[in-house]
Amino acid sequence: MDAPQPYRAEPAILSLGEEFFDEVDPTRFPKAIPRFLNRRWADRVGLGEMDWERNFARFEPLADNLTRPLALRYHGHQFRTYNPDIGDGRGFLFAQLRDDRGRLLDLGTKGSGTTPYSRRGDGRLTLKGGVREVLATEMLEALGVNTSKSFALFETGEQLMRNDEPSPTRSAVLTRLSHGHIRIGTFQRLAYFENAAGIASLARYVLDKLYGETPPAADADLAARLLDLVCERTATLAASYVASGFVHGVLNSDNINVTGESFDYGPWRFAAEWDETFTAAYFDEWGLYAFGRQPEAIHWDVAQLAGCLAMIGDAPALADTLGGWPSRFEAALIDRLLWRLGVARVDNADDRLLVGAILKVLRSRRVGIDRFFFDWRGGRVPTGEAYDDEAFLALRKALAGRERPIVHPYWTDAQPCSMLIDEVEAIWSAITDNDDWQPFESKIDAIRRFGHAMAADAVG
Repeated sequence: MDAPQPYRAEPAILSLGEEFFDEVDPTRFPKAIPRFLNRRWADRVGLGEMDWERNFARFEPLADNLTRPLALRYHGHQFRTYNPDIGDGRGFLFAQLRDDRGRLLDLGTKGSGTTPYSRRGDGRLTLKGGVREVLATEMLEALGVNTSKSFALFETGEQLMRNDEPSPTRSAVLTRLSHGHIRIGTFQRLAYFENAAGIASLARYVLDKLYGETPPAADADLAARLLDLVCERTATLAASYVASGFVHGVLNSDNINVTGESFDYGPWRFAAEWDETFTAAYFDEWGLYAFGRQPEAIHWDVAQLAGCLAMIGDAPALADTLGGWPSRFEAALIDRLLWRLGVARVDNADDRLLVGAILKVLRSRRVGIDRFFFDWRGGRVPTGEAYDDEAFLALRKALAGRERPIVHPYWTDAQPCSMLIDEVEAIWSAITDNDDWQPFESKIDAIRRFGHAMAADAVG
């Protein structure tokens, strides 16, 4: 992008009607200390000249946009147990606007106070939680994952009590930029109330406003088209997680966006090695959302959407589409692994052979995930004791003749950019012990440099 874009407000969510949301008021915080401001994305949505504190700490309305924030209504399966008592419990939709690509985006919050769905919660976000979400979204964006963007993080001057971390702890409010906040759980709520008309209305909104398509007139065609698109996007999302070595941690159906965009980061982790049993959430006792089970989890969530759409569509046809999800995932995984490796696809059996060799190497755990992709980027064949193993012979053979030039100086660094838990904790320790934000800011700079390198040498 060469120049900042104009601000284009479009509060389209209002067209759905009051059945889909509740008007709420933002909490008034004692302080508003800016800790992260995403100026590059502010330029892309025409907000480069705004008053950050006024709009994203006090949440005074943007011009020609929502006059009051909206807490969105939804249900969802949480660890496979249906919960009808959820919704936006510590966040709201603040505004909608178009970006430089013409997409309708939402500005939504996390930690902005209580809503009708807060239950017994305080509606707040810990500063550590906000810092972690910024780090997650920045790293995933660099890795080419379709993710929400952390837009603004303000420390708010309150002391919060939490059971799962040392308390009292510092508070924050986060604003994130997302390609819609419509979840699978949004459709589940309508199905729960047997509201077929609402499902059709929401499906039309998603196709029109989020996918930019003219919705089919017939409900059956509407359902079929939406499920087809969601299957494609979520299969790519699952493959992106796997290729990135990322574990979201809580892939409940209320955490799956129907645009296939990853969002809402709580107990996330990046895996150091290719361990399919690795989990991110301490409360995931059964490994339901372990690294290697994420495709299964997302496919299961999409099946819940198919069940909702069956209220307006042809169930056998929807089942056929859902049945093709694993094949889409496999194709997307080939795309994402070769993209991260920096090797162009040739769209034949050689791609499958190469990906099979990559996975065999990674599963051997002879080398960490980040180190592997850093060393072998562009089809390079590195030397060293770590690679003097039989597991790498097939990889060398599969890469022969597929090398590509890499131009960014990042690839000559001594170490790859990573975001492992020890790094996250060290960044937080500097903040909580000494109020030292330099390691956090330096890490953001390093991640963005890594992202530039990935984009500069991107293939396909």
